Order: sequence, then C-alpha cells, then structure tokens
Amino acid sequence: MNALTIRRLVVTLVGLTILAGGYYGMNWISSQKETPPERPVVKQLKTVSTRTVENGPIITTLDLQGQLQAYNKIALFAEVGGTIEETGRPFKVGTYFPQGSVLLRMDDQEARFNLQAQRATLLNSIARIMPDLKIDYPAAATNWEAYLTNLQMDSATPELPEVTDQSARLFIAGQNIYTQYYTIKSLEDRLAKYSLYAPFGGVLTSTSVDQGAVVRAGQQIGELMATGYFELVATVPLSQLDFLRVGAPVQLYSNDLDGEWSGEVKRIGDQIDVASQTVPVYIGVRGRNLREGMYLQGQAEAQEMQEVAEIDRDLLLNDNEVYVVENDSLLRLHPVDVRKINRETVIVGGLPDGAELLVSDPAGAYDGMKVRRAASNTATK
Repeated sequence: MNALTIRRLVVTLVGLTILAGGYYGMNWISSQKETPPERPVVKQLKTVSTRTVENGPIITTLDLQGQLQAYNKIALFAEVGGTIEETGRPFKVGTYFPQGSVLLRMDDQEARFNLQAQRATLLNSIARIMPDLKIDYPAAATNWEAYLTNLQMDSATPELPEVTDQSARLFIAGQNIYTQYYTIKSLEDRLAKYSLYAPFGGVLTSTSVDQGAVVRAGQQIGELMATGYFELVATVPLSQLDFLRVGAPVQLYSNDLDGEWSGEVKRIGDQIDVASQTVPVYIGVRGRNLREGMYLQGQAEAQEMQEVAEIDRDLLLNDNEVYVVENDSLLRLHPVDVRKINRETVIVGGLPDGAELLVSDPAGAYDGMKVRRAASNTATK
C-alpha cells in the first residue's frame, strides 16, 4: 500500500466520523427540547337567523295583467238610404259625440213628403165618415170630430180615439182607418231613422262615409267607442282560478304612466285556452288617461286562508319542506302544506305556532346540523 492510498483512506474515515458525530449530536440536542402540549380542536358553530312562526288568516292576492278594451263599442249601420248632411260635428275618426247627440243625418225630404201625403189621406178618410158617424153613432162622433181637428200634417200623428161600440168599430175598420193609421206610424218610425243618434258618449274609431256621400240601407258607416268605462281582459292559470271571485277589488297600474286605477272583477270566463291552460277574466275599470289597447298590471284580492304563514319562496326546499331550528341548536327539515305560490313568497300551512323558521342560508346546511341561533323575528302572517 503506497502513501497516496493511505492518505485517501484516512480522509474518508475522518469524513465519515464527522458525519456520524453530527447526526448523533443533532439527535441529542433535539431530545433535550420539551414537546409542546396539544391544543384541543374547537368546532365553530355557524350562527343562523330565524323567524318565529305565527299562523293566522291571510287575504291572498293574485297577479294579473292584460290589455284594455272598451266596454261599449258598437258598429254603426244605416237603416235607410240617403245623402249625408252637415250636423255641426265632422263624422271623422276621433270626434267625440255626447250621449243623445246626432251622429249622422241624411236627407229625409222624400220620406217626409210621403208621410205628409199619408196623413192627408187619413184626414180625408175620417172626414168622409163623419156624417155617417153623427147619424148612426153619435156617441163616437164627438171624439172623432175632436181628433180630426187636432190632426196636423207636420206633427206626430195622435193615437186614434177609443171606440167601445162594436158596430162603430167595425164600421170605422171597414173604411181602412186603422190600416192607414198604422201605415203612418210605420212611416214616422222610418223617418226617425234618417238621423242617427249616439246611444252613449264616445268617439268614432272608424268611419267609411263623409258629408255629401250617398248611403244605402244596411251599409256600415263607422264604429263608436265609449271612453268612460273599460274592461281589462286578463288570463288566469287554471290552477289559480279557485282563489278568484267575481266582485273582488283590483288595483291596477301601468309601466308607462304614473298613477293607479281601481277596478273590480266583473266576469270569469268558462272557456279554457287549450295551449296555455288559462281562463279569461274581465275586470271593469274607469279613470283618466285610460285608452283602449293599454297594457295594465295589478293585483286582485283573492280568497282568505286560515291558519297559514307567508314565507319567502327561496326558503322552500324540495317543493314542500323548510328548515326549522329545534332547541336553539339543531337544524331540522319540516314538511309544509303549500297553499299558494306568489311571485316572491309562498303561503304554507303545517308549521306549528312558535316554530323557529330558518331565514338565513348557512353554507352546507343539512338535516341534523348543529347551529347557533341569533335573535329571531316574528313571521309575517
């Protein structure tokens, strides 16, 4: 073994000795330190908010929306023919006509002359029988003579005198007096149709004729719509129909106009829309700024429910359960009877009075979870 090999061997042994000494030295130093005591793990309970349930009566509401339509809206037809004359108001769309005012007037001169001719014929017929009446039926002659005096060509034909004697009645009938009289009354009724009057106050929504035009009998000349009273035609789901009743008050509003209007459920339709499974509901409403075709929204007062509570919809789990806190520390799922679902709330029964309803949303909540309950509020009835 030469000197170089001996030197390398010595260096290796020295290095191993140093490493071994360091290893055992570190273990000795570590053994001198005291082991720190283990701290017990404290489990943090989540604090939750609750609301004390108090059941009671609740007057429910039903959301409605729909379009306004005029309650009174009629098509106008001419029953007789003639030339349209000036009335003082233009027969144009948008013109307002008060109730009883003249909507349209047609030239009635020919019909008026025909009526006067028939009155003259009646006058002559009565004058011819007067001598016979005075001789054969003097008791009836006095009334017929007075009638002859009062009969005027330009005035409405008065009612014929009453004849109690059967022989006198047959004699007068044989002279066609009654036939002529009822012919005249028919012509008077026809003459009145040359002027068309507004059956209610309203505006014209359409017209098809103008001044000077010739109208034929049976022609539609326009459409009149009342402006004072409207109906809102809303649709209600079949599942919600039992909550509604005729006569229920309704509060309506528009997204385009300020203000509110009070209405009332007037009718509930019988037919069901097959596609949407809804039923039409008609709500009467009147007020300023209302116009046909407007869209309105509102709420109708529905039936009153007993022993129920109203809660937020997001508290409902699995469609029929809610969380309650028992003994101030334990979450439990409690079944409820869902009575009515609103847009943001739900009305439920089956919760006992005094139950602590969970209203907060602790992460990871589950049935049997331990919690810490904060101060509670009273549930809305």
